[in-house]
Amino acid sequence: MIVTGMIVVGLVAIFLATALIERHLLGLNWRQALLYTPLKLFYRIDDSGLDAARNSGGVVYVISHQSRLDPALMLSLLPTETLHILDSESANSAVLEPYRTLGRTVEFNPAHIFISRRLVRRLKGNGRLAIYLPENVEPDSKSFRLYRAVARIALKADANIVPIMVDGSRFLPQSLTPAVRAPRTFLPALKIRSLEALSLTEIMHQSGPGSTRPSNALFDRMALLRLRSDSLSSNLFAAILAAADRYGHNRIILEDTITGSMTYRRLFIGAHVLAKRFLSVSREGEAVGLLLPNSNGVMVAFLALQSAGRVAAMINYSAGPANVVSALRTAQVRTVISSRAFVEKAQIDDVIAAIEKAGASITWLEDLRESVSGKEKLSAALSWRKPLVVSKARSPAVILFTSGSEGTPKGVVLSHRNLISNAAQAEARIAISVEDMLFNVLPVFHSFGLTGGSILPILFGVKLFLYPSPLHYKIIPQVAAKIQPTIMFGTDTFLAGYARTAKADSFSSLRFVVAGAEAVRTETRKVWKERFDTEILEGFGLTEAAPVVAVNSATHGRPSTVGRLLPGMKARLVPVEGIEEGGRLWVSGPNVMLGYMTSDRPGEFQPIAGGWHDTGDIVSIDGEGFITIRGRAKRFAKIAGEMVSLGAVEMLVQSLWPEERHAAVSVPDHRKGERIVLVTTAGKVERSELQKHGKTEGFPELMVPGDIIRVGDIPVLGSGKTDYVTTRQIAVKRLGIGGGTSF
Repeated sequence: MIVTGMIVVGLVAIFLATALIERHLLGLNWRQALLYTPLKLFYRIDDSGLDAARNSGGVVYVISHQSRLDPALMLSLLPTETLHILDSESANSAVLEPYRTLGRTVEFNPAHIFISRRLVRRLKGNGRLAIYLPENVEPDSKSFRLYRAVARIALKADANIVPIMVDGSRFLPQSLTPAVRAPRTFLPALKIRSLEALSLTEIMHQSGPGSTRPSNALFDRMALLRLRSDSLSSNLFAAILAAADRYGHNRIILEDTITGSMTYRRLFIGAHVLAKRFLSVSREGEAVGLLLPNSNGVMVAFLALQSAGRVAAMINYSAGPANVVSALRTAQVRTVISSRAFVEKAQIDDVIAAIEKAGASITWLEDLRESVSGKEKLSAALSWRKPLVVSKARSPAVILFTSGSEGTPKGVVLSHRNLISNAAQAEARIAISVEDMLFNVLPVFHSFGLTGGSILPILFGVKLFLYPSPLHYKIIPQVAAKIQPTIMFGTDTFLAGYARTAKADSFSSLRFVVAGAEAVRTETRKVWKERFDTEILEGFGLTEAAPVVAVNSATHGRPSTVGRLLPGMKARLVPVEGIEEGGRLWVSGPNVMLGYMTSDRPGEFQPIAGGWHDTGDIVSIDGEGFITIRGRAKRFAKIAGEMVSLGAVEMLVQSLWPEERHAAVSVPDHRKGERIVLVTTAGKVERSELQKHGKTEGFPELMVPGDIIRVGDIPVLGSGKTDYVTTRQIAVKRLGIGGGTSF
């Protein structure tokens, strides 16, 4: 009894001491401190992110409402004069009962928001409101009305806005998200996060071009909060391990057509085994080439390189021997990881021969697997959670090579933070969950295929099905019909190819398709909607941004645009001579690369200056932030002193002959400086017909190509983009003219 009594006294002492400390640190009253302390102890709450939120008056706390516990926490932590506006379910929740005395709560009905005079007066009197918004990444129209209402109140009162979320509460038993989309965790550690107090005017000013709508500014601010809730200060190994802990070590996360399915645990065990081998064939921080197809094996090897503290140089095996060797020399790669079975099946012996001739060694996965002992397997099974080398978040993780669609490929150096940030940015804008399956046909040597198609699903518990080649136009629809994916990534070229061979039910399971790398044609969008009832969400990216910069979504989508900037990104437009609408797009953000490696300065890291990157794209941004691509700066032709977008020329031609593929290039012209050449797969194309169509559509005569060249197919890069270098070479050869430098 004495021992039990002493234990009880000790626990009470700990409880009271904790309450006293919290009261002092957070400025709580005794009742708040006493009710908050058990939550603090049970959930190991990190509340350091709330300091700035409590020090503001005339403020609207906008809370991402994820669980029934959130209002109880906010009542415990926010100043007692705060008015909490709750939906009916939360207001009547039994979880909230002990906390009602800590502050005033009001059950939500439209009058509290839309008849806002009292709320505005309260805020102008230095009062505080706590408004709980649904945590949906893509809120429906009803939920988005709340954003508009909150923005209106904040503007009228000139009040500051403080976004708040309880990180981890989405996975509580009290979560408002169904368990099938958010696996429940008993007593998870919670972290309260908030952003600094800013007025909507300040938020819109910070957002840059296209930020004139207050509701969009508030929506973007909440998306930024969601982004900040993900750990951007960890390395890839730690981030994927955190995902395994959250979604379950035995959750099947990978599947391919060769080796079947793989759980998080098996992924880490395999990576641990390979990482030890990679230590012996490379130096810490060194770039190691990965020449592998989309498969479970490439993800195991990729994670193994992260565990070993090596930089994964993703080799584009479809680029040909010369370009592969150039990439290896640029990144100073001494060792390349590959598979004999893959090399034989892909028939790329010439690439391997060129690699070995250049002095690099090949490490075959088959040999590594055969050399693993039972003792090593047991050791990996026991210590799979520990990386062999701990990398810093801002250190290089990957080297990707630009497509070379407009010149010599460059090595793009991306950090762990770049890749994690871009995956989190996409997840903060487009709703995904553990119910989804992502079907990735885009190669991992392409930034879209690596970050969006592979890292994103693994970080957020989405089952990933990897397919080795996007060029299998007949097989891919059959595979999709069998595995029933809900999300797919692609390019217009690939998506149009799949639609030609697919049956009506081949892609019926898809919720949406995200398309990038090239403009999505109206015809492609129409076919996918009519035949498969699937929306194509068009986005925009570049390797240097890891890669996604902007994307359309269900909440914010506009045809003929590439969507709005991802949260955490900033943009600026630099005027371009001869371009009246829009300008040259520069971007910055946590996903923008560390810098380049170039062939003329091999192995030398060239950081970008000031965190801003020139995308080389001419764009316009409207008042709601939607970005329209006018064309690549290098893909404008100067004809008789006028700047003409070759991309716009392609759109004009495509609208007349939508069933065919077209590419516009420019060649030298002794009279006008340059002239436009159309390279097309269309068999019967008359320039007079194109002139007539252009006039009807209001296009100037300058945009009508001067020459038309017919080909069997338009050259395409492994990433799915049009190969303009080769296309222009075809035009120059057919026309028998000097090459020049434009394309």
